[in-house]
Amino acid sequence: MEIKGRRAIVTGSTKGIGRAIADALLGEQARVAISARNQQEVEQTVAALEKEGHSGRVIGQACDVGRMEDVERLFDYCLKQWQGIDVLINNAGIGIFKNVEELRPEEWRSTIGTNLDSLFYCCHLAIPHLKKAGGGFIINIGSLAGKNAFAGGAAYNASKFGLIGFSEALMQEVRHDDILVAYIMPGSVDTAFGAGMGSPSASWKIAASDVAEVVIQTLKRHPRCLTSRIEMRPSKPPKK
Repeated sequence: MEIKGRRAIVTGSTKGIGRAIADALLGEQARVAISARNQQEVEQTVAALEKEGHSGRVIGQACDVGRMEDVERLFDYCLKQWQGIDVLINNAGIGIFKNVEELRPEEWRSTIGTNLDSLFYCCHLAIPHLKKAGGGFIINIGSLAGKNAFAGGAAYNASKFGLIGFSEALMQEVRHDDILVAYIMPGSVDTAFGAGMGSPSASWKIAASDVAEVVIQTLKRHPRCLTSRIEMRPSKPPKK
């Protein structure tokens, strides 16, 4: 895909992996919609990106992706600005790590809503517009926790295992509409999601920019070839 001029929605894009992906897309001359729950964070991020020379190619809208009505507002806003979309990056996610006995029902619902329900909401709304545009790309940011369960991760694991099943089914549904679906499964990434961000103790982790680089490579690949499942992991994690 030629990225220049493409219209991309990136969820959870005010910080971490999402912000790195937005930066990378803008660096390729795409148009990017920033979104996150906090309106102030969205406005600050858009302003910062405009100061970096991306004025006219970056817009923003607050959105809780676990709420269908919020996602509808996000898409309505983007469509009014751009009259269509070409790329959807589902990146927004949260992690609540507790044993099932201790996990509150609202924490379960929040994790599944943000990490899994959001995929359906965003893709459900995006697909008709991607078809209208003649095709496009959906990339879901998952986790190696989608294949490696761990104690205390029941809600998070369930959401990321679900992301894999959802992505693989969707890929088969829309491939003949020239909509390519891929999912990326990073391991430990040095972001605020984990502990010790930016510290020497976290230097072994993947950088958010590494994930963004893979997103760009995936989008640029010739459309006859789809790398639908991409695993990423630190090359030298601490020895056990």
